[in-house]
Amino acid sequence: MKLSSGTVRLIIPAASLVLLLAAVFYMQPRAMSYTGLNLLFNLAVPIALATIAQMLIMSVNDLDLSMGTFVSFCACVTATFLQTSPVLGILILLGAIAAYAVIGVVIHIRDLPSIVVTLGMSFVWGGLAVLILPSPGGNAPVWARWVMTAKPPLVPVAIVASILIAAVTHYIVMRSSFGVLMRGVGGNDRSVERAGWSVIGIRAATYALAGFFAILAGIALVGLTTSADANIALRYTLLSIAGVILGGGQFVGGKVSPIGAVIGALTLTLAGSFLSFMRISPDWQIGAQGAILIVVLALRLALNRLEKREKSQ
Repeated sequence: MKLSSGTVRLIIPAASLVLLLAAVFYMQPRAMSYTGLNLLFNLAVPIALATIAQMLIMSVNDLDLSMGTFVSFCACVTATFLQTSPVLGILILLGAIAAYAVIGVVIHIRDLPSIVVTLGMSFVWGGLAVLILPSPGGNAPVWARWVMTAKPPLVPVAIVASILIAAVTHYIVMRSSFGVLMRGVGGNDRSVERAGWSVIGIRAATYALAGFFAILAGIALVGLTTSADANIALRYTLLSIAGVILGGGQFVGGKVSPIGAVIGALTLTLAGSFLSFMRISPDWQIGAQGAILIVVLALRLALNRLEKREKSQ
């Protein structure tokens, strides 16, 4: 029985996660418990949400280099306005979603490189974050803290939330009509336009949905840290891209996998703990995570070439 390419793309990140988890359990047996798993995957939820946001942008052949600063901006809004003036905080976040939609429209209408536009926007979001919260501080809303520190039976909340995120986004991207159109724009936008659909509208909705998930990432992060900082999520830009690619997504063609993206985010989160157990300095951990990503991508490339060779025979 031959496996489809999509299944192969999903098996590789899942196998990577299992191997890393086994290595962590071998090095630290006490991690094999409710509390241990909770500590290992504590920061997985905001990273998974940011990865999903990046995946949505990549599904229409774009790349968002402002993801980290935007999540930081949302975290600052959550720890300040959403805590003290909820209505104003919600309005600011809704305005941020609208701004994301406008960015998607401008990129399409003006035919601008998304990496240039989003890189410019990263300075805008970063500046706004500093204006809102010049120094680390603020407080997490009670409800955000309650959700992120909940203790469901059997399985930690981080794992439950990750499964829920994967299930919901899988339905949106892979099963819904909007998901088909979104991936169609990434695959061949002219065909979608000839079919009578508005490519501008689809791209605007995709960017708005990405902004929504990025906002959820900022709220989840504040719920875990109880405060915010203008630079709290700068690493999320690279982590979100790496999570999508690790999970089987591609930069072009609308080929993405929501379940794979969440697994990729979990793998990157676990990699940080694994490297800490190996006593690798935090200064080297980003490079080590990159090495893990390169190994997984090399394995995926080898399997893709093997599959093409079998088809040609």
